Amino acid sequence: MAEKDKELTEKVVPEAEELPKTIVRRVVKEKLSQLATDSEISVLRDSLQAFCESARIFIHYLSATANDICRESNRQIINAEDVFKALEEIEFAEFIGPLRACLEEFRQKNPGRKVASSGSSKAKDTSKNAKRKPPAQSEGRKKRREVESNRDEDDAD
Repeated sequence: MAEKDKELTEKVVPEAEELPKTIVRRVVKEKLSQLATDSEISVLRDSLQAFCESARIFIHYLSATANDICRESNRQIINAEDVFKALEEIEFAEFIGPLRACLEEFRQKNPGRKVASSGSSKAKDTSKNAKRKPPAQSEGRKKRREVESNRDEDDAD
């Protein structure tokens, strides 16, 4: 009977929802090494599973709260501000400052990337069409990109 219970509890979470254990292990070990510089700390298998499951539950809770905030604003796309408000609502406001700094750093490193906007589907369609067009047309596209990037640089100054 105990073996049957163990099997049920081990595979309650669908495999698609599991977080990658190697990444969770790396994050946990990096944080623990920052806290305890004098010795290396090992993480047992069941502890790693507990970290994975806790993170998964936190992500579900945070995303559901952000989704509620988004729907209250009559929108269908969750943005970063929804996540910040959700963190505050679930009483994790101390994460907002570091998260804002991380997001700003990401945006500076990836200036050309659009974050989930209504125009993103057009960008996808353009990239699909770019693959289908013959090479002669791609030269014109390269020139347009250069002109657009020069314009963006001028606007930034």
